[in-house]
Amino acid sequence: MSVEIKNKKASFTYFLEDEYTAGIQLNGCEIKSIRNGKASIVEAYCKMEKGEMWVMNMYIAEYPNAGYIVQKPRRQRKLLLTKTEIKKLDKKLKNVGVTLVPTLLFISKSGYAKLKFRVAKGKKMHDKRASIKEMDVQRDIDRLLS
Repeated sequence: MSVEIKNKKASFTYFLEDEYTAGIQLNGCEIKSIRNGKASIVEAYCKMEKGEMWVMNMYIAEYPNAGYIVQKPRRQRKLLLTKTEIKKLDKKLKNVGVTLVPTLLFISKSGYAKLKFRVAKGKKMHDKRASIKEMDVQRDIDRLLS
């Protein structure tokens, strides 16, 4: 059973550019919640602090059988990247209007939780209207073909 938690709003809200994959530093009960599919990355974003990458506001539900361990569902979690990747991302984040948006949270074949995120620029309202129009046209074409 593979776990894939997607951020479907990201492509509608942002122009997505370069994609990166990073490991996440988690507690034992957090990885169990992700394996159960009890996580959300819709409101999450990535942030650079003191030369380290962090994912903020990512929701991972409390695991019911965790015992006495105190869990915070929206705590900040460290992303595991190489130094060269961090330097590249730091240069890109210096541009105005650029952010890092998580698009996919998944469990790798080796059993580790990984996060795919992309460099993104925000869309204006007229860009969002254009993407809605494109989706409607594509839906009509698919209906006619099937």
